[in-house]
Parts: sequence; C-alpha cells; structure tokens
Amino acid sequence: MLKEDILKELAHNRARSLSGQALADTFGVSRNAVWKAVKALEGEGIEIEAGTNKGYRLAPQVLTRFDVDVPADIKVFFYESIDSTNTQAKRLLAAGEQGKILLVANEQTAGRGRCGRSFYSPKQTGLYFSYVFHPGASVSDTVWITTAAAVAVMRAIERLTPLKPAVKWVNDIYIGEKKVCGILTEAVSDFESGTVESVVIGIGINVNTADFPEEISERAASLNDSALTRAALLNAVLKELLIICAQKDNEEVLKEYKAHSLVLGKQISFTRGGETYEATAVDIDEQGGLVVRTAQGEQTLNSGEISVFF
Repeated sequence: MLKEDILKELAHNRARSLSGQALADTFGVSRNAVWKAVKALEGEGIEIEAGTNKGYRLAPQVLTRFDVDVPADIKVFFYESIDSTNTQAKRLLAAGEQGKILLVANEQTAGRGRCGRSFYSPKQTGLYFSYVFHPGASVSDTVWITTAAAVAVMRAIERLTPLKPAVKWVNDIYIGEKKVCGILTEAVSDFESGTVESVVIGIGINVNTADFPEEISERAASLNDSALTRAALLNAVLKELLIICAQKDNEEVLKEYKAHSLVLGKQISFTRGGETYEATAVDIDEQGGLVVRTAQGEQTLNSGEISVFF
C-alpha cells in the first residue's frame, strides 16, 4: 500500500523533510495520492510534521516498525497497542513460534512489572519491548540475564544522553531518586531436562512521559532529553543487549552493574517470610544475588523487593 511505502520512506529519512513531489516521483503517483496517504497515516495516530514548502517528516518521537534495526535472524512483531509485550511473547511461544523474536509496542494497556505490579505504558511516550531468545542452558546459568539487560539499558542511556543512570537491585533503572525503567525477565523452562527453553526480556523505559498516575508520580520520571528519540534509544539498547547476550561475559557485566548500583553500602529493608528486616547491602554475587548484612549475619537475596533509605 502507498501509505506503508511512504511511512517506510519517512522513517528511513528522519534527518530531512521529503517534499510531496519527491514522494510522488519515488512511487510513481500523483501529489494528491501522496497527500491522501499522509492523511490516512495521521488518521492512524502517526504524527507527521508538514508545512507549505517544507515537505513531510515524521515527528521526532514517532516510532514505527521501519525504525527497528536488528539482525535478519530476529523476527520483529510491531504493535500500535498490545496488553503486554511479555504476555504476547509467551502467547507466540505457546503457539509454536521459534527462533529469536522481538516485540515492540507503541502502547501497553496492561504493562507488567515484577511481583504482579503494573507498568504504566502510555502511547508514544515510552519504549516497550520484549526480546526472546533460546539459551539452551540451565536455570542457574541464566539468572544473570536481568543484570545484563540493566547494563545494556544504562550503556545506551549514557551513550546517547548526558544522564547518569543507576540501578536499584534487581531490575529498576533510576535517574536521581526516580525510576525511569523497569525490566521483567521470564523463563520458559523444560522441567524434565532442567534447561531454559526460552527467555523473555521485557523492558519498559519512560522516554518523555509527562504525566504519571498519582500513585506513582512521586517515584517515576522520564529521561526527558529533547535530543533523544525513541527510535535511537531502542536500537542502542538492542545493540548492547545482543552484544552482551552473545559474549556472556558475566564478569564485565557484573562489574558495570556494581559500579552503577544505587544500593551497595546503603541501608535497605526487605521482606522474607512475612517479616521485614533492615540490613546493609554489601555486595552483589556472581549470579546477581544481593548480599546483605543484618543483625543476624550475612545472607543473599536472590529474589524479592527491597526499599532503599536514600
């Protein structure tokens, strides 16, 4: 369809405006046909900047499937709106989808976080995606993946912005004292063989979300870098994530994770067995577990939530 061709052309030429005549010449149609196609795209919620003698260009924060830059062996699914990219990924796996896949959404209506929490995912203001791969490893060999994903996100933010991200164990990325990103890693296991068949890494980043629900407004924030586009950030995170997953260099990943930790050396609280404890976070072990020191001695937290006394 012409509108799809035009959308692709605009996505591949983000640095400049394309005139209606240039688009008409490219696709062998009339300028009126181009205008109608542009209006149809706008009717679907795709913001296109246009003006007399200025041509057409996608608004900076528009994200399309044509913006996704991944190797050919990764199958891409793009959704304008979905309940949750992680949930949809597991549906696809259950239906027999194989190989590496990437799911990207412009909006999530039921975005998910850890411990059954929701992740606020409004249209066009954040990045919401899930990457699925098949490590064929034991469960114990894949517990570092959430740590690796956090490092990939922080590398991308640091490369594209002047911001200084930090990580709150185990899966939240912060700027200052507010959360800008959450990561949810889920494994699909073969219990007979004891191996992980598939790993779903879900990442949600608040890029330029301005208004948050009242219940999270005090602790949530966005990157809010005017020079940063969602397309650039998505591809930067994916590039870093694929590098880390291919190298499986746990030592370097752990070193970076520790260097960006919000919790090491801090007083924290955690809940175990219905009881709340206060402790000092002293280390992160090779599998990503948080080593804490309580009045009763040291122990390692491998799951759960903590609160940090900033």
